[in-house]
Amino acid sequence: MNDQLLNIKTESVQKAAYASQHYNRYEPTPYPVLDRLFEFVEFEDSDRVVDFGCGTGRLNFYLHYRFQPTVIGVEMNEFYYREALENRKNYLSKFNLDGEQVQFENCLAQNYGIHPEDNVFYFFNPFSVRIFISVINNILQSFEERNRDMQLVLYYAPEDYVFFLENQTAFRMEKEIVLPGNEYEKILIYSLR
Repeated sequence: MNDQLLNIKTESVQKAAYASQHYNRYEPTPYPVLDRLFEFVEFEDSDRVVDFGCGTGRLNFYLHYRFQPTVIGVEMNEFYYREALENRKNYLSKFNLDGEQVQFENCLAQNYGIHPEDNVFYFFNPFSVRIFISVINNILQSFEERNRDMQLVLYYAPEDYVFFLENQTAFRMEKEIVLPGNEYEKILIYSLR
């Protein structure tokens, strides 16, 4: 898979860190990592997948292309948000789609209003554990309001994310997908049912 097939541009990597210590620089998830994830996790067209720190939207477009779920990218950086919208326009025009299933929101992750049908949440180490905890608490609040099966997909998860999930939430690890490379390069799948 590549950007050309999807008619998007997502290759850029943020050179400098954000001014705040709570946000990590943007880097798109490599296509081979997404291919590996798709070997182990089946997405349904009924899923609503939220990508926190989506950048220019690579995961969103590729996931939609492969499985047709609704995908929502949450991006706080206005530049990357605008790039994601441009990619959306190009992707939709290539595949003659109406766009309801591919959405982007320009807001802080902790301010994103969890939709009652959002059920899969993707994190590529986008921010500090403090923000992660706030986002997870929003997800758990949504679960209390509308019980449904939920999954968290974490790529390059920091140890403090894992510690929090395993010791202070009802999420349980379902899968650990090891990737070639160093011991930290893995995808963790947590579920709540």
